[in-house]
Amino acid sequence: MQEQTPFLKLKDHAVSGENFELHLNEEYHWLETRPRPEQSEMDRYYESEDYISHTDARRNWFEKLYHRVKAINLNRKIKLIESQDSDSKRLLDIGCGTGDFLHLAKTNGWAVSGIEPNEQARSIASSKNGPVIFDPAEWKNREEDLYDVITLWHVLEHLPDPSKAIQDYFKILSEEGSLIIAVPNFRSFDASYYKSNWAGYDVPRHLWHFSRDSIEILAEQNNFKLKSVHPMKFDAYYVSLLSEKYKSGWMNIFNAFFVASRSNLKASRSGEYSSLIYVLRKV
Repeated sequence: MQEQTPFLKLKDHAVSGENFELHLNEEYHWLETRPRPEQSEMDRYYESEDYISHTDARRNWFEKLYHRVKAINLNRKIKLIESQDSDSKRLLDIGCGTGDFLHLAKTNGWAVSGIEPNEQARSIASSKNGPVIFDPAEWKNREEDLYDVITLWHVLEHLPDPSKAIQDYFKILSEEGSLIIAVPNFRSFDASYYKSNWAGYDVPRHLWHFSRDSIEILAEQNNFKLKSVHPMKFDAYYVSLLSEKYKSGWMNIFNAFFVASRSNLKASRSGEYSSLIYVLRKV
C-alpha cells in the first residue's frame, strides 16, 4: 500500500525542535500527528517554563496579556455552563490546569471536581480549590459519580484516544447533562495563513487536529448530538502572536493583529473560527 502524502510537515517549535507530520484521517476528518510519541515519553514535551497553562507566571507583557484575556474567557465559560440549566450544578473539568475556571465556578455555586495530570499545575489548582483535584490514576480509583456538565477546554487534542474518552464521559454524565469541548480549528483562516508555523498545531502535544466535521462524527459515533457551537474569538490573537514568533523569531504584534482580525472577519461568515466550543448532549 502506498504511503499517504502528509497534509503538512512541521516541527515542535515550543520544546524539542523535532520534526513531525500531519496526516488526514478520512474517516474522522481530522489530522493525526506522526510519528506519535509513546505515552510514557510525552512528559518531556511539556517540560518548558513557557508552557503557560501549567503556571500562573506573569513574567512579561505576553504572559500578562494572556492572563487578562484568560479572565475574560473565564467569565464567558461560566455564562456558557450556567446556560445549560443544570439543577444540581455538578461540574467536572478535565485537564483543569491551574484551576481558575473551577475556582470561579465554585464561587458561582457549582460543586466542582477536576482532573489534571501535570503535578505542578495540579498543586496550584488544589491550593485554589481544595482536595477536589485529582491526577488521572487517582480518578480511576474513585466511585463514578454523575455530573451535569463535563468540560474539556483545549484538552481533547492531547488525549491518546478521543473516541474512548468521549465514551467514558458519556457514562458519568447525567441524562440531561452537557459535554463541552473546546479545540483549535485547523480549517480557520489563521491556520491556512501560517501553515506549518500555526501555533494551534502545537505538535506533538496535540495528537489530533479537529474540524467541525470531526467533532460531529465523534459525537454521532458515541451517542451524542451536537447542540451548539460557539466561537473563541480571542484565540485567533493569541495563536497568531505565537505563530509570528515561530515564523520569524519575534512576535510581530501588528501582523498578528491583522491576521487574527481577518480570521475572525472571515469566520463571521463561514463559522471557521481559530478555536470553537462544542456543546454536546446525549441522544
